[in-house]
Amino acid sequence: MAALQEVAQQTVTGLGYELVEIERTSGGLLRVTIDLPWKPEEAGSEPQLVTVEDCEKVTRQLQYVLEVEGVDYKRLEVSSPGIDRPLKSAADFERFAGELVDITLKKPMGEAADGKVAANRKKFRGTLEKAGDGWQVVWSDEPAVKPGRKVSKKREPAPLQALGFTLDEIKEARLASVVDFKGRRPRAQGKGVS
Repeated sequence: MAALQEVAQQTVTGLGYELVEIERTSGGLLRVTIDLPWKPEEAGSEPQLVTVEDCEKVTRQLQYVLEVEGVDYKRLEVSSPGIDRPLKSAADFERFAGELVDITLKKPMGEAADGKVAANRKKFRGTLEKAGDGWQVVWSDEPAVKPGRKVSKKREPAPLQALGFTLDEIKEARLASVVDFKGRRPRAQGKGVS
């Protein structure tokens, strides 16, 4: 798999894309996920998205390269990362700071949360923020307001909670798949919490 990863990485980056993930299933499917490279200087602009033509271009080149390398597979699937894009590298965390993410820890968090959160909890959904040398996810346990319901302005919001972590402690991290058919982006819950 390491040789396949290297071949796919060279091919995809040579075409000007970023290799997000490569997965091989037992049925002979080889699934390659690509994205456009992130440029920090363009961080404020509208994000560019992978198109069908991009996937087609990478598919053609990968088919050729995999045949030359003698890689055995039955079907090749090249796609964009989608709305629940995995976060694998430090650059991914930098790129998506401030976004709503789902984090799964390798080990339960233990007693570090002052008893406010179950000690065996491993999964968290919240806003990703840089925290010193590491990262933190900030969330509120307040349930979402149902559409059409009014919330009293006198009501106190639930307190924000934060969990600090390093990339070594992460089993899996993904952008939270939030679909809003009205075209509005969800507001980040915990901007500025340390």
